[in-house]
Parts: sequence; structure tokens; C-alpha cells
Amino acid sequence: MMSIENQKPSPTIEDYLGVIYTLDRDGERVIGARLAESLDVSPPTVTATLKRMCRDGWIEINDDKEVSLTSQGRVMATSLIRRHMLTEWMLSRVLKLPLAELHREAHQIEHTLSKEVEARLQSEMADPRLCPHGNPLPGFEGEVSQWIPLSSINAGSGVVVKRIHENIEDDYERLSFLEKEGLIPGARILVEEVLTFNETIRIKVNKKDVVLGLRLADRVFVAQDPENNQVQS
Repeated sequence: MMSIENQKPSPTIEDYLGVIYTLDRDGERVIGARLAESLDVSPPTVTATLKRMCRDGWIEINDDKEVSLTSQGRVMATSLIRRHMLTEWMLSRVLKLPLAELHREAHQIEHTLSKEVEARLQSEMADPRLCPHGNPLPGFEGEVSQWIPLSSINAGSGVVVKRIHENIEDDYERLSFLEKEGLIPGARILVEEVLTFNETIRIKVNKKDVVLGLRLADRVFVAQDPENNQVQS
């Protein structure tokens, strides 16, 4: 195994490190098939890339084919996630890009940022703990631990949207829909009806009824509204 103390991974390897970090953070089993799905690449490509990453000291693979980050791999993964989220804030606050475009555009920039620029962004963006979608920067995972999926909320409950999960950030169509309907972090909504037989949930947001599939609602995380069920009544 070659020394990686001063080595910077390629953009492709950084993408793998970021996905491995996120899956592990969420308690998911990190295996090749899951990575192929998340990265939208073929299983043989994942296998070949993981072999290189293991050789170069970024990851370890156990006898059950589960992937874990080495200490240096975790350092690089957290740096990537932080650069990505800080870039999203810059694009949101400075360039006023729509929420649905932030992930895609930040992905084009994140790999080029130096440590100095990362530190400057951290300061200029007022040391955020969450990205614009409500996902936690590394070290602040506890901020989101109490939020639960919208799909699990009972009818009649008033809640506040807190987070749109990373694994749909690159789905422009679904994010655009959520943004257009006002289902963004900070939105106060009332759950009006949950129909498990056809897997839909009907909510009221901005005095308008919106119907979501439960699979999409599962990726929107919420907290109890302080005014309870008086939201938009």
C-alpha cells in the first residue's frame, strides 16, 4: 500500500469516499451493489474502483464484502462533504440559485477548492451546521437525529420541514417539485391524509393541498410544529 499522507484523491475517488461516508453515517450497510446504485455506475466499475481504493489506503473491505473508510479515507471524505455543503451555501446566498440546482452545481466546483478556500467559505458562510437542504455537515450529525420522515406522520399533525435527504439531491425533477410546492426547510405544513393502500400522503402547505408519494415523503424529514395542529387551519 502506498503512502497517502500527502496524496489528494481524484474527483472520482472523492465521489466514492463521499457516498461511503454518507451511507455509513446513516447506518446503511456499505457494499458494492449499494455503491453502484448510489453512484449510477455498473457493478464491475465499482469493483475495480474499490480495489484501487483499497490498494491506495482509502478504504478497507472485510470478509463480508463490506466497505469501511480508513482514518485517512474518513479525513478526505469529511473534507469533501464539507466543501460540497459550503459551496451549496455560497451558490444559494451569493448567486441565489434555486434549491434544486445547488447540488448539481456544487458538485462541479467542490473538487477544485483548496483548504484555504474551504476555511474562508466556512467563515464567510457563518460556520453552518447544516447545508441548505438541511443535511448535517460532518461533526453535526446530532443536529438531525430527532427529525423523522414525513411519511411516518399521522393525519392531523402540524410539522415543520427540516431536511431533504442527500440521496435525492441529485434528482432535479423531484427537488424541483418539492421546491415549487413550497416543501423546503422551514416550511410549516399540516398532514391532512395518509393513504397507505395507494402509498400517498396529502398535506397542506402555503394554504394549498399537495399530494406526495410515500417514497418521496420518506426522504423529507420533519419536526413537530411549535403551534402543533393549528398550522394553516
